[in-house]
Amino acid sequence: MKSDLKNVTIIGSGAWGSALANLVNKNQHHVQIWSRQSQYSLAEAVSNSDAIISAVSMKGVRSIAEQLKIAKLLPHAILVSATKGLEPITGQTPSQIWRSLIPEHPLVVLSGPNLSKEIMAGKPAATVVASTDELAAQFIQNIFASRNFRVYTNSDPIGVELGGTLKNVIAIAVGACDGLNLGTNAKSALIARSLIEIIRVGVYFGAQPETFWGLSGLGDLLATCNSNLSRNYQIGYAIAQGNSLEEAISNVHGTAEGVNTANVLIEISDREKITVPVSRYVYRLLKGEITLQQAVEGLMERDLKPEN
Repeated sequence: MKSDLKNVTIIGSGAWGSALANLVNKNQHHVQIWSRQSQYSLAEAVSNSDAIISAVSMKGVRSIAEQLKIAKLLPHAILVSATKGLEPITGQTPSQIWRSLIPEHPLVVLSGPNLSKEIMAGKPAATVVASTDELAAQFIQNIFASRNFRVYTNSDPIGVELGGTLKNVIAIAVGACDGLNLGTNAKSALIARSLIEIIRVGVYFGAQPETFWGLSGLGDLLATCNSNLSRNYQIGYAIAQGNSLEEAISNVHGTAEGVNTANVLIEISDREKITVPVSRYVYRLLKGEITLQQAVEGLMERDLKPEN
């Protein structure tokens, strides 16, 4: 075995975790997937890992981080967060949870326009690995980069993370737009205006505005809003077809993080007085406060004003 090959543990055996494992394996690194169904403990799985990649759903992040906090990790082990969401109670992003519990290890955020099914099929894709530790970002870049998977580094982890998180709410709106067959003009306007509010929220969290024009912002927004492979898009589309939220969720394989993210985002925007009209209509729709037709009419009837 070559001396530059690394030991990588991926936490989470869902579609995303499996796709990431496949990418690492193609580069001939030693990779293992750990999940709650594994026959060995998480502490055992990570004991010799150069990189530990968390690909669990938002609700599992804190529990995993708390377990790793007391596990014996290699001194140079790099933590990678590949989860998109906001924690309901604290409003924190996954990387904020990781940083608060395990501050002594380098942390990298991985996010981009990455539909798991396409990656597993070997189709070309690109992503971003972001960290305040440049060497850590480059280390993870080298683990994943291949002919069909282009990896860029970035120094704005919170921005990269929020681009992937907030677009899930917008994907619900765009799925509903397509489900109602409102047309390309309406869809394009919805996506463009949504990006503005994503940037607005990102700046509140301390992100750099320009990050959201890159792969993890606009790139991920376009991928998620233009593919029925997106779980959040599927939720919106199903609601537009007359399904209840519960019915829509039950027919989606995996977790549609946009539903929970909408709830947390509106709590934050109410408290901090952040204007998020598209996300607010999604929230009210999911809560059953308005109909889909009322949401469309509400967005079209907003006050006339300059674009910016």
